[in-house]
Amino acid sequence: MDDEQEQSPEHGPLAGFTVGVTAARRAEDLGALLQRRGAAVLHAPALRIVPLADDGELLAATKEIIERAPDIAVATTAIGFRGWVEAADGWGLDEELLARLRGARILARGPKVKGAIRAAGLTEEWSPSSESMAEVLDRLLAEGVGGLRIVLQLHGEPLPGFVESLRARGAEVVGVPVYRWMPPEDLGPVDRLLDAAVARTLDAVTFTSAPAVASLLSRAEQRGMLDEVLAALGHDVLPACVGPVTALPLQDRGIDTVHPERFRLGPLVQLLCRELPGRARSLAVAGHRLEIRGHAVVVDGELRPVPPAGMSLLRELARRPGWVVARADLLRALPGAGRDEHAVETAMARLRTALGTPELIRTVVKRGYRLALDPHAEPGYAEPEYAED
Repeated sequence: MDDEQEQSPEHGPLAGFTVGVTAARRAEDLGALLQRRGAAVLHAPALRIVPLADDGELLAATKEIIERAPDIAVATTAIGFRGWVEAADGWGLDEELLARLRGARILARGPKVKGAIRAAGLTEEWSPSSESMAEVLDRLLAEGVGGLRIVLQLHGEPLPGFVESLRARGAEVVGVPVYRWMPPEDLGPVDRLLDAAVARTLDAVTFTSAPAVASLLSRAEQRGMLDEVLAALGHDVLPACVGPVTALPLQDRGIDTVHPERFRLGPLVQLLCRELPGRARSLAVAGHRLEIRGHAVVVDGELRPVPPAGMSLLRELARRPGWVVARADLLRALPGAGRDEHAVETAMARLRTALGTPELIRTVVKRGYRLALDPHAEPGYAEPEYAED
């Protein structure tokens, strides 16, 4: 991929960040791309794909198309189109099906689908550069579909708006359900991803299909944590979608997302390589440059992993850089620390060790701790006066 030619820091642009992967298909490919750039990956497939090769609904739709030839065929996904042809082959109907499709005008949603169409010995008439079904619909409606018989290869969801618009203009639409999206059999990884999002130990979560978004939000609602998850995605956990269609379920709930210009895994990873480091807090502290990432810090360009308790303390200190943060406030920031302020001292000692530069954090006698912010490094923050040890 072209993104593999990019030069990046020795530790990788995503080092210190944790990224969730919700994809069912090509999850290993996406995870490998992220890991090669330094990210820790939390894989939680939000869906599973159920092929319908033995499904009576797919067989019935195939026979209906063979009996009555379509005028137009719309192919939406490569895996779906290939699965349909393979299922027809298993039933001994592939030659008849391909003959009917060969006589139709074939529209392909994107380049991958075009490849599947040509592999089957067919030729597409047109494909939108945007890879958007909305552009496919606009073209069909502009050309006129009254009285035409249109075959629509579905991709896991019924596309009601698409179908209804065509039928409203007088088209006959035959849906071909090649596979269905179902919730994952093992919900454990999804629950762990949701918990990580709410705990803010997740920096970004990737989505490659709208059904995956809907499935994840549905599971959050079942667990009674939908509002917390939406709050996390709206502020601290970056939702990165492969394209604008995938983002729609989040946008419908008022959540802003990011997506690459090219709707591919490589550009999606490139986008995260820009976005996440750009969101990291960077401070001039005690003559050093400190960049705070998800589960690590970068001190003068050197990546230094930090334990979870230490990251909690560091984030609390960074909320008010240069100012004293009381031990009681730091204790509340520690997950599961209870009421013993000694836990703060223990976690602070480990944090200083992890940073490798203890003077970045100063102890203020009988008051608490502060980041040793360089004078005038942060506009609006004055250098307080107090006794330190």
